[in-house]
Amino acid sequence: MATTAELFEEPFVADEYIERLVWRTPGGGSRGGPEAFDPKRLLEEFVNHIQELQIMDERIQRKVEKLEQQCQKEAKEFAKKVQELQKSNQVAFQHFQELDEHISYVATKVCHLGDQLEGVNTPRQRAVEAQKLMKYFNEFLDGELKSDVFTNSEKIKEAADIIQKLHLIAQELPFDRFSEVKSKIASKYHDLECQLIQEFTSAQRRGEISRMREVAAVLLHFKGYSHCVDVYIKQCQEGAYLRNDIFEDAAILCQRVNKQVGDIFSNPETVLAKLIQNVFEIKLQTFVKDQLEECRKSDAEQYLKNLYDLYTRTTNLSSKLMEFNLGTDKQTFLSKLIKSIFISYLENYIEVETGYLKSRSAMILQRYYDSKNHQKRSIGTGGIQDLKEKIRQRTNLPLGPSIDTHGETFLSQEVVVNLLQETKQAFERCHRLSDPSDLPRNAFRIFTILVEFLCIEHIDYALETGLAGIPSSDSRNANLYFLDVVQQANTIFHLFDKQFNDHLMPLISSSPKLSECLQKKKEIIEQMETKLDNGIDRTLNCMIGQMKHILTAEQKKTDFKPEDENNVLIQYTNACVKVCAYVRKQVEKIKNSMDGKNVDTVLMELGVRFHRLIYEHLQQYSYSCGGGMLAICDVAEYRKCAKDFKIPLVLQLFDTLHALCNLLVVAPDNLKQVCSGEQLANLDKNILHSFVQLRADYRSARLARHFS
Repeated sequence: MATTAELFEEPFVADEYIERLVWRTPGGGSRGGPEAFDPKRLLEEFVNHIQELQIMDERIQRKVEKLEQQCQKEAKEFAKKVQELQKSNQVAFQHFQELDEHISYVATKVCHLGDQLEGVNTPRQRAVEAQKLMKYFNEFLDGELKSDVFTNSEKIKEAADIIQKLHLIAQELPFDRFSEVKSKIASKYHDLECQLIQEFTSAQRRGEISRMREVAAVLLHFKGYSHCVDVYIKQCQEGAYLRNDIFEDAAILCQRVNKQVGDIFSNPETVLAKLIQNVFEIKLQTFVKDQLEECRKSDAEQYLKNLYDLYTRTTNLSSKLMEFNLGTDKQTFLSKLIKSIFISYLENYIEVETGYLKSRSAMILQRYYDSKNHQKRSIGTGGIQDLKEKIRQRTNLPLGPSIDTHGETFLSQEVVVNLLQETKQAFERCHRLSDPSDLPRNAFRIFTILVEFLCIEHIDYALETGLAGIPSSDSRNANLYFLDVVQQANTIFHLFDKQFNDHLMPLISSSPKLSECLQKKKEIIEQMETKLDNGIDRTLNCMIGQMKHILTAEQKKTDFKPEDENNVLIQYTNACVKVCAYVRKQVEKIKNSMDGKNVDTVLMELGVRFHRLIYEHLQQYSYSCGGGMLAICDVAEYRKCAKDFKIPLVLQLFDTLHALCNLLVVAPDNLKQVCSGEQLANLDKNILHSFVQLRADYRSARLARHFS
């Protein structure tokens, strides 16, 4: 059995167990081993081993049953023991509850006894204290202070406590009987108060925070406590303003005091608030007054700059002080301090602002016109001017004599930038210095000044002058400067609109003034656009007039009906060359003067008028075969010029015109085929007929028969 037990190894694997058993059995090896394989012997060994295993299994099973019985027995004993412990625990818990109730009962008795003792002791203490006070009162009554507490300077704290109580008692005594003693007590009260304040002052100069705290605690019950605070505030500021920046000095002072005031006074937030009030009402107010009063009447620009700077620095200081504990409503407290300093300056701020802005804007404009040696002419206002404007809009006629501006637009970006810069600064000051309820109204007043001087006095005047400078459509060699006015006006409009959105909108966005400003801006822009449209239209008429003059002067009848048909060497006429050169120059000028969709709109209008001019011009001549070819070459050149417009409609018109010119040279037999082509099929028959009639051979019977 021992051998059998040795064959078991952990972990148990059946195959390995059999291998080990075979290996131990004689004759159980392979045939080629040292001992021959003996199956009978191996079988006998297996049978014996199985019997041993069965015996081992029975033995182990008996041992397991014995252990299970033992375990069940111990479990019952353990359960019984747990039940006994639970009973013991319940008994202990009951004893604990009884003990707790007993302790509570004893504590109640002790508290009741303590209350009784205190009820007896408190009157006794009061009686003892009253006796002492009566003793001290008798000394004042006798006129001789003998007690050590009054004669020993080191006991000033105890003396202060006594005299403070005697002073309160004396207040209740009738004056006629105790006037003398009341006077003595008051005198001693005053002397001690002065000694304590002097002691506090000395301790502050020595930097003894603990002594300052002790004295301040004693003085807290005296009337002179506020004087102690005043002394502290005064000494804190000694040597505090050594820099050139009083605001930075004030901030540093308050930060320093904030760190130590809590270690000295029982109400540090009140003391710190009083210090800040003292700084604002004395130091800052005096400084602000000195800075503003000297330039208030003499220099409005410097006054406004100083006011804005001082108010900004004061509010920044206030923001820093918001970090400190100043009581419940420190925001209102600091706002009142700022208002007390600047109220006399802010009441009429907007009047000074608008007055300065008007005078400054007028000076900027006048300085510009003086630099141009230009005397502004009166444009006129009222009914007559309005009537002229309506007539000009409806008839597109120049009203009044044409003015030669010598190429001057009377628009200056430098002037505009200066005006916008002044207005931007005014908006910034308005935002900072205006009361929130007045801010939209004040901003609107500044905006109206900008409109008056920038839009009316400068841009509108330049437009009116530019309109007056546009020559009539039949003028020769006219210089067209109005497009330069358009270009500069567009740039100025963008700058004006940017300032409107960036600086005015934030000030009025949540007020009824927003709609009023938007309406005023819309009216101004519409008024300007009407004049720009009118000027552009008249300028286009002048361009067409110039082209017409070139064609009239340069185009000859013999160009399209030469005497020698076989000797036509030119590719296109001189008139075509000059017109195309002029048109290209004007197209480039229009592209440079405008932006966005405005370029396409104006170029399309010019292109349509250009096409109409060429169409009507070609209708004035009779064409031979060679002249017709030359006309086609001219129109091809016009069409090439029209491509520069980059407007599909204009190119389509010239394509059609080019196709119409083919009718001047096509063989009579092919006329109907050409007229039914893609480009001419949709045209009115009268238009086709009018071009065929321009042929020199139109009256021949053959041509008339083919086109009838």
